[in-house]
Amino acid sequence: MKDVKITVMRRTEYPDLIAQFENPIEHACEMTVGQVLISRNGTRPEGLCNEAWKCMESFVNTLAQGGGNFFDGWMKNPHSAMVSCNDGFRPVSYYLETVEE
Repeated sequence: MKDVKITVMRRTEYPDLIAQFENPIEHACEMTVGQVLISRNGTRPEGLCNEAWKCMESFVNTLAQGGGNFFDGWMKNPHSAMVSCNDGFRPVSYYLETVEE
């Protein structure tokens, strides 16, 4: 299996939605823009939250097995994907790409 590089590309926050709907929480997300994690053998990298992993796991496993070309040419690099976690208050966008050896 190939390694898959997971790069944090963007963090967004919606303060109006947080103020209106969310109970206060600490450490909602520890990801920083530019942070890189590596999935080895299609496994969740340490430091990546379970919910973000659920959003990307199928993409990571497909890439790790040499697949790609999601949604008939969606990405310029067919061995990559752009996914976001499902946090409606502060979504994080991740760029996934196969690590070439």
